[in-house]
Amino acid sequence: MKKPSGKKVMKCMIDDNMKLGVQAISLVEFPAIEENWIALSNVKLSAVNAERRMLYGPALIPDKYILRIDPKTKEEYYIYFEKETVYKCAHKFMMENLQHKHTMEHKYDLTGCTLVESWLVEGENDKSKHLGIDVPVGTWMAGTYVQDDEVWDRVKDGSVRGFSIEGVFDNVSADLSKEDAFVQALMDALGE
Repeated sequence: MKKPSGKKVMKCMIDDNMKLGVQAISLVEFPAIEENWIALSNVKLSAVNAERRMLYGPALIPDKYILRIDPKTKEEYYIYFEKETVYKCAHKFMMENLQHKHTMEHKYDLTGCTLVESWLVEGENDKSKHLGIDVPVGTWMAGTYVQDDEVWDRVKDGSVRGFSIEGVFDNVSADLSKEDAFVQALMDALGE
C-alpha cells in the first residue's frame, strides 16, 4: 500500500466493543473503492432461463486508499481500513442482522435487496477469483439478491455499478504513533 503524497491519510477503526461500524450497504454508480460488482442474470438454471438477480462485489477492501472530501472545508484526504477492521466490520454487520439494510446512492433506504452471501477473501482459490473479481486477501465480499424490479432495472442499465458501505468509524491520522492515535481517539470521544 503506497501512501498518497501531499494529502492527509486517516485510518478508519471500530471500537473493541463494536459500537461503531457498517450500518448499511449502498448501491452506487461510482463506488469509492473503485471496484464494480458483477451482476449475474439470464443464467440457465435446470433448463429454465431465469434471472438470478445476484450482485457480487467487494464491500470493503483492506489497505486501499479511498479519496474523501471534507464537506465543510472541501479539503481532500484519504481513508483506509486495515484487514482486522474489515474483518470486524463484516462480522458485526452479520451479527447485527443487517442483511436487509441497503440504500440507493446513500440517499434512501431500499426494500427488496438482501445480502445473502458474505465472506472474507482467504486465498487464491477464493470464490471471488472464480467470479472474475481480483481483490486482495482480507477483502469483504458481498452477494446481494435483488428482488425489486426497479432496482434490478437500474443494475441492468448500468446506473448503479457497485457497493459502498455506510457506517460510523473512529478516524485517526495514519501519521500518528499507536499511542498518539489512542490519545486522539480518546479526545475525540470526549469531545475535546
